[in-house]
Amino acid sequence: MKTTTTAFRRAALIILAAAGNAMADLTPEEVARLGKDLTPVGAERAGNKDGSIPPWEGGLTSAPAGFDRSKGYADPFASDKVLYTVTAANADQYKDLLAPGQLAMLKRYPTYKMQVYQSRRTAAYPKSIYDLARSEGAQTKLADGGNGVIGMSKGTIPFPVPRNGLEVQWNHQARYFGGSWTRYNAEFPVQSNGAFTPTTRDETFVAPWALDKTDPNRLYYYLAKLTGPSNVAGDGVLVHEPQDQVKEPRLAWIYNPGTRRVLRAPQFAYDAPGTGSDGLRTIDDHLGFNGAPDRFDWKLIGKKEMLISYNNFKLSDKSLKYKDIIQPTNIRADLPRYEKHRVWVVEATVKKGMRHIYAKRVFYIDEDSWSIAHADQYDGRGELWRVRETHLMPYYDQPMTWAITEVLYDLQSRRYLVTGMMNEEKPMRFGEKMTLKSFAPEAMRRQGN
Repeated sequence: MKTTTTAFRRAALIILAAAGNAMADLTPEEVARLGKDLTPVGAERAGNKDGSIPPWEGGLTSAPAGFDRSKGYADPFASDKVLYTVTAANADQYKDLLAPGQLAMLKRYPTYKMQVYQSRRTAAYPKSIYDLARSEGAQTKLADGGNGVIGMSKGTIPFPVPRNGLEVQWNHQARYFGGSWTRYNAEFPVQSNGAFTPTTRDETFVAPWALDKTDPNRLYYYLAKLTGPSNVAGDGVLVHEPQDQVKEPRLAWIYNPGTRRVLRAPQFAYDAPGTGSDGLRTIDDHLGFNGAPDRFDWKLIGKKEMLISYNNFKLSDKSLKYKDIIQPTNIRADLPRYEKHRVWVVEATVKKGMRHIYAKRVFYIDEDSWSIAHADQYDGRGELWRVRETHLMPYYDQPMTWAITEVLYDLQSRRYLVTGMMNEEKPMRFGEKMTLKSFAPEAMRRQGN
């Protein structure tokens, strides 16, 4: 795979054989690049040679006039026109801009198309995150084996000038999500005939620095409660995610309202089936990838230009019903917005002696937001199995860039899974004051009442 600049060819070449070991601090010269030829979080600031990727000029950081989150996120680019549409008939013309999973979807499903628009680099974070990326990025290291981050006090970009695949992966996991939020969303497997039954959930996330006090060695706290359908309503899960997973593995608990018992759940990790997914995703599929990376060898392939789903205000429209979006083989092709962006490419292969249902995973990570934008996942035979599309959108009132929904296509069963869909749900809440007590295991029992 071809990288786009000499700097990124160099990045691929200097991957160390012991990539999981702690890396050296950034040099003063590397730190000085942040906010200059690199964005404050490490993306190339300049556009590409032909201008199809514009320069980054600060992103989208303000809401349009009359913005009301209860009515959804107004589309500031509603007047943009489709530049071209990628279909099975012309896919070879654009193959250098596509992942193998995208090509497979185009060739397998006639209703899957990619409407491509003007590229807009809207990703942005608060200034405090930019300052942290510079100060902490100069000293942050990987824990032994790459199984955690050392030297990071707040959610930020720990490795703005990454040297290997693990550092890119941790940039994705540790990136800024806001201090706290509650998301009301639906997840549902879609059968081959287009039938689906939503599983709804309330999810609450908080960064440790946004709490009144915190436990040591925490990356985030996460609490989820299923609210429907009735046969699963009240089920819950609680996660305390460590920052350094060498010191301490993930702490997880589950709650069942039938027994009113809160139980430790050490199995809530890796390739255990995701709740409400009908076996279509693993626990570590959530958000593209989460949790300990120790079952895989991580290789930084480099960087490429790629068509990814971006600025998806149209797909987030609150006037849309789920039945308006879902069709038998894929979501409606006229709703996602694709743009050309630069992505980091990271390949994860299962380590010798380790087990995972995915033998290989290839992640395509947006350079501006450090979000996984696309992933191709392979089975033990080396066959492409599941294709993940993350439909990214800037939450301009925060600011941050995150998925408005994620879709995981299972090419073998011809089903797919939609997660994080919010069109028919209450709007997200941001910035709520929370306490550590709210994320204690016993709090799950109170939540289940």
